Amino acid sequence: MDKPHYEELITAHGCNTVKTMESPRLIAPPKAVLFDAYGTLFDVYSVALLAEQLYPGHGQALSVLWRDKQIEYTRLVTTSNDGAHYQPFWELTCAALRYSCKRLKLNLTPEREAQLMNQYRHLSAFPEDREVLQALKAKGVVTGILSNGDPAMLDVAVKSAGLEGLLDHVISTHVVRKYKTHPQAYALGEKACGCPASQIAFVSSNSWDALGATWHGYRTLWVNRQNLPFEELGTPPQHTASSLRAVLDFFPD
Repeated sequence: MDKPHYEELITAHGCNTVKTMESPRLIAPPKAVLFDAYGTLFDVYSVALLAEQLYPGHGQALSVLWRDKQIEYTRLVTTSNDGAHYQPFWELTCAALRYSCKRLKLNLTPEREAQLMNQYRHLSAFPEDREVLQALKAKGVVTGILSNGDPAMLDVAVKSAGLEGLLDHVISTHVVRKYKTHPQAYALGEKACGCPASQIAFVSSNSWDALGATWHGYRTLWVNRQNLPFEELGTPPQHTASSLRAVLDFFPD
């Protein structure tokens, strides 16, 4: 069997190079676009600035370990004993912070924990978020978030970023008590949008999430802001780009 033909598209939105298995102009546009929240719309590493102020010389290391442990915990509670040990994302985020500080031998006082958790609640949005969402809404595209974040976290994050009114759906996996990449988590997007995954574009900057969504059947865009290699499991996302703006290529004028 011939290998898939990869075509490079130079977008009109900041000259981002988009690697794709199939030009989005050759097939019908998706009926909706769902975005991952943490890492995709909201910068999970923006907590490093406060962390550096609290722990000079350790801010970046803390932000990275905190995120890695947070994701590890979501997988652990989803796959163990059929989800019997589930905890909301906020609680896992706090547990991951405590572990990370112990691992790095940093003194996490109650005051510092409250500061860092509050900062996580109000993560910085990426600068192109609003522009992209406004462009999609102008085209009449259904938009939404499909996130591991629990409803209260997502509500604050969306309001803090000024994205209210630009999202038709804010979907939390909390309702099924299972985190991505569990199929029940991804299926929530199909239910909310009222169409199959094949008619929905799913956008994530997390390679594992882009892979899971691809396996589920979504039309995927991996936003590879850090120029990282993709997962070595044999199934690339349909599209890869360096900026969120590349999602607009699904909708040619």
